[in-house]
Amino acid sequence: MLLTLLTILTVLILLAGYDVLQRRNSILRNFPVVGHLRFLLEGLGPELRQYIVTSNNEERPFSRGQREWIYGMAAGHGGYVGFGTDAEVELAPNYVVVKHAAFPLPRPQADEDVVPCAKVLGAARGRAKAFRPASVVNVSAMSFGSLSAPAIEAIDRGCAEAGCLHNVGEGGLSPYHLQGADLIYQIGTGYFGCRTSDGRFDLARLVTLTEAHPIRAIEIKLSQGAKPGLGGVLSAVKVTDEIAAIRGIPLGRDCVSPSAHSAFGDVDGLLDFVETVADATGLPVGIKSAVGEQDFWDKLVTEMASGARGVDFVTVDGGEGGSGAAPMTFCDHVAFPFKIAFSRVYRTFAEAGLADRVVFVASGKCGLPDTALLAVVLGADLVHVAREAMMAIGCIQAQRCQSGHCPAGVATQSRWLARGLDPAIKSVGLAGYVSGLRHELLQLARACGVPHPALVTTDQIEVLDGKFGSLPVSELFGYPLDWGLPAEPDRVEIGALMAGLVSGAGANREHSTR
Repeated sequence: MLLTLLTILTVLILLAGYDVLQRRNSILRNFPVVGHLRFLLEGLGPELRQYIVTSNNEERPFSRGQREWIYGMAAGHGGYVGFGTDAEVELAPNYVVVKHAAFPLPRPQADEDVVPCAKVLGAARGRAKAFRPASVVNVSAMSFGSLSAPAIEAIDRGCAEAGCLHNVGEGGLSPYHLQGADLIYQIGTGYFGCRTSDGRFDLARLVTLTEAHPIRAIEIKLSQGAKPGLGGVLSAVKVTDEIAAIRGIPLGRDCVSPSAHSAFGDVDGLLDFVETVADATGLPVGIKSAVGEQDFWDKLVTEMASGARGVDFVTVDGGEGGSGAAPMTFCDHVAFPFKIAFSRVYRTFAEAGLADRVVFVASGKCGLPDTALLAVVLGADLVHVAREAMMAIGCIQAQRCQSGHCPAGVATQSRWLARGLDPAIKSVGLAGYVSGLRHELLQLARACGVPHPALVTTDQIEVLDGKFGSLPVSELFGYPLDWGLPAEPDRVEIGALMAGLVSGAGANREHSTR
């Protein structure tokens, strides 16, 4: 008996030692031995859910099936399943159906995932540093502070590997954002990283930042889906010495950014601010906003109609909430969900004939192939992912982001928990997920008979109503058939560009992760 107990204890000690020393799995590293119970239960999950708990499609905000797809892409396992769908398709309301072509294009090679943006960002307004984003999939704004240093570093390394853009979030630029990726610098209402000592906007500091670092565009955050109408909140438990120094805020106190900007207070002032920043930096400048009142968008389009001033891109954030912690009421009831929000904004620009002058960015649970393709068909030129990126580097949807006690080391400033996340390993997961999503978007586009997702039309996707009926996207959202498609010159250019990539450039990428 004693020998048996000693054997068991020795095995547990050896297992604990292995768990602490290994770097691939942050849960096991942070919770040695007991962490294996999670994976045991996870492995039994399909049987448990089938007989006792829930199905693969019932968990929220991301179902088990959705998370498994993201984890599979991050691990390089691909997205194949067996025995057909477990969704009750005919009776599922708002279920997306892609109408494949009778004569599709050849499917992409296994490692082919190069899908550039269909528009050149900043070209319409002649910005000095206009560029075509190399990836339609990029990582959305998540600040250092909200996420741990290893998480930011892993995301930035992964973005560099996948060749996509990384939005730094409103918390300012940290050393962990400088691991090789091209950046979008976000300016929030607190102006962190580009503010004076009294919290006002500092243009000179912003110019110095953009000249010294690989910043390709600037995003002015008006509001975000997690808490529209409120400024950001970083709890005191997450405000470390390093974060306080980067943001220029007091240590040990909640970091609360204002609800509105002090540099401008109306559409006219916003556009003046955009042009001032663009002239000073030469960079494309856009806005990010959740969607509430329509009056703002109507006034913005009216002011842009003359062509004298304008934003280069518009990021529409869904009101479903996101990676940021927020009051429950704001998550549940303030701002329109993404599909309604985006279609209203795009319609406002399209009806004024301005859609081709602006790059549209979808942000709001669009990081899965079906939702990403629907966003592109609705008019999005780029898809930005946040929570999906967190899961690609180890997030398990514990929903403790606001507490500072994220068990995976992603949304925390606890040194003990953050140490479980190895950036060198987790960056590969982020790159694999981004590449995998692009690859499946490319597969869907070619199944529809076109070489790029932006060329899929609004009548090639239908949405089921749950009553054995369906409507094409064009009818459901009130889009003419040519809405959502790039302008004819862009269609020709992107077609030629993709034709060149088909010859094998995707398979020969220096940093291919698939």
